[in-house]
Amino acid sequence: MQDRILEFVRGLRAAGVPVSTAEGLDAFDAIGHMGTHDRELFRQSMRTTLIKDKPSFEVFDELFPLYFSSSDAPLLNAFEDLTANEQEMLEQALEAFDGQMDQLLEWLTSGEGPTEEQIQQMMDQSGIRWAQNPSAAFWVTRRMMQQMGFGQLEEKLQQLNQKLRELGMTDESINRVMGVIEVNRGELAENIAQQVKLRIAQQRAERPSDIQGPDLMNKSFGALSNDEMTQLRREIQRIVNQLKTRAALRRKKKEKGSFDARRTIRASMRYGGTPIEIKHKQKKLKPQIVLIFDVSRSMETMLQFLLYFVMTMQDQVSKLRCFAFYDNLGEVSDVVNRAHISEVGKLFGKIQQAIPGYLFRTNLGYSLDTFFTNHLDSVTGRSTVIIIGDGRNNYSDPRLDLVKDLERRAKKLVWFTPENKQLWGTGDSDMDKYAQLCDEVYLVRNLAQLSNAIDRVFVD
Repeated sequence: MQDRILEFVRGLRAAGVPVSTAEGLDAFDAIGHMGTHDRELFRQSMRTTLIKDKPSFEVFDELFPLYFSSSDAPLLNAFEDLTANEQEMLEQALEAFDGQMDQLLEWLTSGEGPTEEQIQQMMDQSGIRWAQNPSAAFWVTRRMMQQMGFGQLEEKLQQLNQKLRELGMTDESINRVMGVIEVNRGELAENIAQQVKLRIAQQRAERPSDIQGPDLMNKSFGALSNDEMTQLRREIQRIVNQLKTRAALRRKKKEKGSFDARRTIRASMRYGGTPIEIKHKQKKLKPQIVLIFDVSRSMETMLQFLLYFVMTMQDQVSKLRCFAFYDNLGEVSDVVNRAHISEVGKLFGKIQQAIPGYLFRTNLGYSLDTFFTNHLDSVTGRSTVIIIGDGRNNYSDPRLDLVKDLERRAKKLVWFTPENKQLWGTGDSDMDKYAQLCDEVYLVRNLAQLSNAIDRVFVD
């Protein structure tokens, strides 16, 4: 445990958290008195002794479960509750598969899962050595799961189900086997994701000290200096190029569309009713985006980076409408669309001036009422609506009814919030209530989180 704690402290330092030697000794002293058996007490002891500023809490809460995982529950064994005859049936059914899927099904039915050596090998093959920050964990994990055969798992499970029926296994036993596989499927995916995140954190901690420094991609927006913001603005263009490349690949995979029976029948009339030309529905893949964002002073830095993304990625959306709010709401689409990318730093003030009233008191509920009265035509069944804000209303009516209606009208309702989940519902926060009405909620306290959210929403 002592070695793991030292490793955790190095991980915190590598992520930009200032942990002194004295604070590390305080942590060991606290643990010596309180022990490690009570996980929550252990976590609070570490958090209290090692963390001394608000931006560092987020990094601690992200890294702690990676270094001190509580999700070590073993996979289930699908053979245990079967009779000897049924176990033979399952063995026979599994032997009917060839290739890599045979290995994945064996992991999911035996309860043993891949060995540590196999996981490390798949990580290396998935390019984890090039992952520089936690935001890359999503892509490494997905590549690993593709290697393991998760993409074809549904098809193989149908084949397994059919084979077990042919062998004479009862429906009850088949359902039991499939239930175990489903549980193991989720556990294995979660385990892989956790191990990828830990490996990336360890790699970051092992970098030479002369190039390590705080990872700016993961540094809180509120803690950035002017020089660091300049560095990150240069980094954004590289990120945007990556996002556009991934978007192009996604569209290429989907461009054919689904089978269109009506157009196929119509085209077949020239051939006497024979469906020679198969028609497909043309998908409108570029999203329509509606942005509704808070322009409180605390949001300024994050909004600058968001607007930089928006302005450089307008070719990735078919339609963009922008609305800003504080005590009231106003449309700022023209302000954003007419500005040059070099003017992002000055946009915040121009946007504030475009809001009617502006009484320096956030009131999202009233702003939403204005939106429904004057701008509801901007939302259609093809629109992805993104609200950016901390969900605090100064104890005003949050107008949950309007948020619910907005979710119903739009294709998708997404929320970007800079506030940690632990603070939702505290004081004048209505974020806990808003989150229940959204399709997706993303924490965006740093550039790594913001770029991931943009990728998942703008170009998904």
